[in-house]
Amino acid sequence: MDHIYPIFDTLISTNQKETMLKQKSIVVWMVGLSGSGKSTLARALENTLYEKGYLTQLLDGDNLRTGINNNLGFSVEDRVENIRRAAEVSKLFAQCGIVTICSLISPTKGIRDMTREIIGGKYFEVFINCPIEECEKRDVKGLYAKARRGEIKDFTGISSPFEAPENPDLEIRTDLKDIEHCHASLVDAVLEKIEI
Repeated sequence: MDHIYPIFDTLISTNQKETMLKQKSIVVWMVGLSGSGKSTLARALENTLYEKGYLTQLLDGDNLRTGINNNLGFSVEDRVENIRRAAEVSKLFAQCGIVTICSLISPTKGIRDMTREIIGGKYFEVFINCPIEECEKRDVKGLYAKARRGEIKDFTGISSPFEAPENPDLEIRTDLKDIEHCHASLVDAVLEKIEI
């Protein structure tokens, strides 16, 4: 059969999908210590963008570890693999024109460099900056206290390193500004990237 059916052999580009969705895709990669405010701001960002008519997907430790990463533990190797898979999934969402919001500690420069390399030009790093002392005060689950007692091994900021990003695309100080101001700054920065 010599007939060629172009529709079966045509790849739809990211630009075409973005045009259809009336938005530019981006991966908002939110990094910071546990208790810095990443999850709160990520959820607020997703809700605000939804209200404005944007298609989004939120990825965090909860929905990743109960699904695609449910076979991973918390060893150094598994944590790196957790981030690698999150980056690969985020890349796929971005290729579909979706605004992807990731809330993951991403503690080292090496991990973030890997993530940036996987995702490419759609990567937008947001450092949710908050001193560890303030994060500990906010810790309703008592994780920092358990880590300091040695009950949790390799806890970021206590027994495992956190390397603050040196040149994030956006830095938000949740210890210096109230949550509404932090949220507004994040929304403004993201809208600038996704509006067509």
